[in-house]
Amino acid sequence: MVREYSSGTLLYRPGASGDLEVLLVHPSGNYNRGKPWSIPKGRPDPGETDQEAARRETREETGVSAGPLVSLGSIVYRKSGKRIVCFAGPAPADSAPRCASWEVDRAEFVSLPAAWDLLHPDQREFLVLLREMLH
Repeated sequence: MVREYSSGTLLYRPGASGDLEVLLVHPSGNYNRGKPWSIPKGRPDPGETDQEAARRETREETGVSAGPLVSLGSIVYRKSGKRIVCFAGPAPADSAPRCASWEVDRAEFVSLPAAWDLLHPDQREFLVLLREMLH
């Protein structure tokens, strides 16, 4: 049985204070008001690779087009069993995220400590993997 899965990106850039920032989104709707944030992600279309889906979903949700990406692997949600595949890369210098889809009500670069607090707990592993990749 193939479990549901999504592909997404963890784009990063240097923040104003020199610390790293990552691009996150918050799902829209009253049901999601108190829910955690996420990496921009979604289901691959038929015939689409995981990386192609991650790029498309990021562009559709945030208006940001990802540059070079490397795989951070995947995680599995403890509760639902859904798998999330993640690709990381530097955000383009002119990135100006916006809510480009009805699916999100926030799309922002946030510091790593803020991302740790905001992110879905199961997705926090991607922050750890990003730090390892960059050091």
